[in-house]
Amino acid sequence: MINLVEDIRPISYVKSHTAEVMKLVGEKNNPMVITQNGEAKAVLMDVKQYQNIINTINLIKILSIGEEDLKKGRIYTHEELKSKIKTILD
Repeated sequence: MINLVEDIRPISYVKSHTAEVMKLVGEKNNPMVITQNGEAKAVLMDVKQYQNIINTINLIKILSIGEEDLKKGRIYTHEELKSKIKTILD
């Protein structure tokens, strides 16, 4: 979770304290908002945290596809699916 006092920095600070900023982002596992001319311009975050976000988004997309299939009646029983897979593999 972003701490609005500690996790927002101007780009000039990031430029002059790069090692410290990288250390903070890695240790705290909090993203850091980087501002330019007083406006939020970018977010710096740990790679693992970024990967977790991407994984979460992908899972939500898969669940959404499944939910849409259910609504449209595109479902198979276990036996139907096994038969379909067997046909494809043969």
